[in-house]
Amino acid sequence: MDCLLYMLLLSSVALTEAVGGDVCVSGHDSGPVFEEQPSSTIYPEGLSEGKVTLSCQARASPAASYRWLVNGTDVPLGLDLRYTLVAGNLVITSPDSLRDPGSYQCLAINRCGTIISRAANLKFGYLHDFPSDNRSPQTAYEGLGTFLACQPPPHYPALSYRWFFNEFPNFIQKSDGRLFVSQVTGNLFVAKAEPNDTGSYYCFTTINLDITTKSTFSKGNQLTLYFISANPRKSAPSIKVRFPAETYALAGHTAQLECFAYGNPVPKLRWRKVDGLMPSKTGSSAEGPTLILPGLSFDDEGVYECEAYNSEGSDTYQGRINVQAQPEWLQVMSDSEVEISSELHWSCVAAGKPRPSVRWLRNGQPLSTQDRVEVNGARLKISNLALEDSGMYQCVAENKHGTIYSSAELRVQVQAPDFRQNPVRKLIPAARGGQVKIECRPRAAPKPSLFWSRGTELLTNSSRVTVTSDGVLWIYNISRADEGKYTCFAENYLGKANSTGHLSVRDATKITLAPSNADINQGENLTLQCHASHDPTMDLTFTWALNGVLLDLEDAAGPYHRVEGKENVGDLLIVNAQLSQAGIYLCTAQTVVDSSSASAKLVVRGPPGPPGGLLVKNVAETSVELRWSRGYDNHSPIGKYIIMGRSSLSTQWKRMRTDPVNIEGNAESARVVGLMPWMDYEFQVIASNILGSGEPSMPSHTIRTQQAAPTVAPSGLGGGGGDRNELIVTWTPMAREYQNGDSFGYILAFRKKDTLSWMTVRIPHVESSRYVYYNESLTPYNPFEVKIKAYNRRGEGPFSQIAVVHSAEEEPTVGPSSINATALSAFEIQVSWEPVQQLSANGILRGYEIRYWRQHEREAAADRVRTAGLETTARVSGLRPSTRYHIAVLAYNSAGTGPPSPRTAVTTRKPPPNRPPGNVSWKTDGSWVMVRWDHVKAMHNESAVLGYKVLYKHEGQTALKVLDKAKASVSLPLPKDNGYVVLEIRSWGEGGDGPAHEIIVSRDSGTGMMVQNEAPSSLSSFPLNLITGLVSLMLLSLSGL
Repeated sequence: MDCLLYMLLLSSVALTEAVGGDVCVSGHDSGPVFEEQPSSTIYPEGLSEGKVTLSCQARASPAASYRWLVNGTDVPLGLDLRYTLVAGNLVITSPDSLRDPGSYQCLAINRCGTIISRAANLKFGYLHDFPSDNRSPQTAYEGLGTFLACQPPPHYPALSYRWFFNEFPNFIQKSDGRLFVSQVTGNLFVAKAEPNDTGSYYCFTTINLDITTKSTFSKGNQLTLYFISANPRKSAPSIKVRFPAETYALAGHTAQLECFAYGNPVPKLRWRKVDGLMPSKTGSSAEGPTLILPGLSFDDEGVYECEAYNSEGSDTYQGRINVQAQPEWLQVMSDSEVEISSELHWSCVAAGKPRPSVRWLRNGQPLSTQDRVEVNGARLKISNLALEDSGMYQCVAENKHGTIYSSAELRVQVQAPDFRQNPVRKLIPAARGGQVKIECRPRAAPKPSLFWSRGTELLTNSSRVTVTSDGVLWIYNISRADEGKYTCFAENYLGKANSTGHLSVRDATKITLAPSNADINQGENLTLQCHASHDPTMDLTFTWALNGVLLDLEDAAGPYHRVEGKENVGDLLIVNAQLSQAGIYLCTAQTVVDSSSASAKLVVRGPPGPPGGLLVKNVAETSVELRWSRGYDNHSPIGKYIIMGRSSLSTQWKRMRTDPVNIEGNAESARVVGLMPWMDYEFQVIASNILGSGEPSMPSHTIRTQQAAPTVAPSGLGGGGGDRNELIVTWTPMAREYQNGDSFGYILAFRKKDTLSWMTVRIPHVESSRYVYYNESLTPYNPFEVKIKAYNRRGEGPFSQIAVVHSAEEEPTVGPSSINATALSAFEIQVSWEPVQQLSANGILRGYEIRYWRQHEREAAADRVRTAGLETTARVSGLRPSTRYHIAVLAYNSAGTGPPSPRTAVTTRKPPPNRPPGNVSWKTDGSWVMVRWDHVKAMHNESAVLGYKVLYKHEGQTALKVLDKAKASVSLPLPKDNGYVVLEIRSWGEGGDGPAHEIIVSRDSGTGMMVQNEAPSSLSSFPLNLITGLVSLMLLSLSGL
């Protein structure tokens, strides 16, 4: 014994020296646990006045002290004044991009041990300016694709890119599908160049750091556009921006794939997952140049395809996304107190891709297999534990994507037996006829020897008494004679201790009224009875369990409720019973010393459960066979089944046609008919009985029906128009549900009307909607008969009905004759002509175009007015007064205008006087008002006044009175209800109407006079809602004037 105590003393001394002259006190001290750890930081290069703070805070008792490492070497705290320690945090003043980059780790230390933090990388971010050299100009051709290179300057980390056009901030918008800015290279791509693309383009780069943002832009890239022809030739898509063939991305992060194509028309883009369903998280990006996959999971891994398509064809490109993952803990060790000389087993399990490796640390130092320590990857074993094994342990899991740490404290215990924290219970109640368990769990290390006594009698194992190896005392078939004091004794080589409790025997608890079996329908209520007797000195409680799971009887909104009553009554009320509530109900009546239970079976009848094992067999073109296994009938025989299905074109389930039409309840297979060929389907089966329809089965796996030749022809066949010598045929592309197979395309047949032989052409693109046939021998507006059918890998479908389409028209070859132009006013003329005969129109004559220009202008600058039909007269307004105009008329059709007619000329009239009638006065007399004004005199450059116009307005209705020039007054009726009328008085003549004077008159306005110069342009400020009266009466009165 003395030798062993001496060894313990030596171990204690060694531990004291190891932790700096102090010992970790059990039950009082605790080792460090990180609450904050440093995070990687990118600091702006050249920002010399700032600071970088790397956080480190640990919870510990006593409080932790801190050290820092950079690249595995101590940070010179106290030696370099740029480094300061603030409550564990490392503060670097005036960070230097040459001296300070590296991997930083914090050590938290107290007398219980040391832990080391994760590594935090300090890097410096920068963005240099673009070179000052001018960039070489570039050329492009209308209708073709091109790109402008950004050539970003040196930088770290990655940049974001934008381009602006000609001047800042005229940024190119993402919504313009014709242009694309790659966020990988920064280059600007143009799918199809257009005339307005000529100009200067600037690459604008931005870097975002933790504490600042910097941007810079390039010199201008001058782009000049050249024209090939008036109608640039169309071209199929050609993908120019391609994502990598292998993309590696981290789970939980966002992956972006770029794809962009040249083509005319501008190609559209769409994405698909080749080896599975496209994740819904991609949203609208699945139809754009950048596919965005946020929150990556391993389900997103696979091959993705970008397809660019237009009316001329398509192009595709494929690449694979490989999802990898940073390490993540699945199992870690926890703080442990272990007795001396025993054995410790710890394990740490981490997931990740690639698979993480695991290493171990003790007090911040690497731990490897030696002596009593065995390290085997994720497992740590320490045999014959000694006091010096106490300390802080960490397991570290790492792969190329990251490193994670887990820590725990090990305390090796040595202690004499002690019952102070866990004594034997002072009062131990037990039921007569039952059994009792009395525990003896003193604190002791190493493990003590345990034995029991009753009074002075040492207890040994018998038919009614058992003492287990871990010191638990069991007494069975208890009687009153077993009452008394029981003492547990504990002893190891460091000492002895004991603890005593008193056993008190009570009456047993018994079920007096047990619940009965029951059988109900779904939705009904039921009460299960349960009564019991018990020892009156103790409280009795009831609990209920369903199939071994305790029920919550306190939830007022739940289905289970306690029936209030006497203490010995524990009835259970089940409200609105559901199928899930069928099973074995166990009622337990219990006191603190014993319990008694009784059970009953509840059967709930309802609609059938979902069928299982749904399989799809014998997949044909328009039918499949389904097989399933019967689900639970829920105690009511299954009467029939129905089959639901949905295709890839819809998210809605609908009832499918089947053979047989009615599927009996004993069936386990049926055939689904009436399906579309080459279509993806999934199916569900629903069983029903007299109580209703049950839940559907799990959906089947998605199947695709067999391919078949098309059965319908394309619709919308028509065409016409185009350029000279062209026949254009158009149709509506076939929807997916009618394609019936892959390798889909169209066969177009056409011939001149009233000829026998057909010309045919194959168009191998499902998106195609037009075909242009060019032949220099084609005469204008020649009728052709056309028909079209679809084809796929399995064959050809039927031809459509024949449609008649005309070849392209040519401009009319003759112009109108007998042109006549007449001035109607100072601002308007009327033009008339003899029409062009339809036979000379080279197509369908659409109308006429009137060109007019002033005498001193060139004909090329003429304004134009077109008629919407075949009228032979037209008015041209908006002209200048007293101005001579030249006039020409041209016939036009869809191809353009024909030759002009012989010119004619016309001079517009002088303008009307620009003054309204002056000195307007009025006088009311009962239901009439007399209005007077002064004559308007025309100047020499104005047209003569031929008379006056009085416009009478009341409640939105108007009436016009025209007077000759000799009259300067008029008598007008007033409304009968004291409402208002608005009068406008103006002169008129050959040059048109002059400006108006406006007055407002009512019955009670008496006599008035206005000396204003001109009328306001609108009556928006006048309260017309106040105008009342009978309009019909007013108009009737006016008609007599």
